[in-house]
Amino acid sequence: MPMFQYVCPACGKKFDELAKYSDEVRCPACGAVASREWSGAVYSATGKPAPHCSGNCKTCPGCK
Repeated sequence: MPMFQYVCPACGKKFDELAKYSDEVRCPACGAVASREWSGAVYSATGKPAPHCSGNCKTCPGCK
């Protein structure tokens, strides 16, 4: 299972959680359902860091 970053929409707490992609994660502070925060390094399909990836795949010519 991967480690994901979450943020609670109710209290604003940010935390990391080891979870499956489909798991519903609750905030450890208030118990509200947390949402995944999309940040961090972007990797190509080969597993190597993309040198100039904007994260917007619609305008991307493809990872090399």
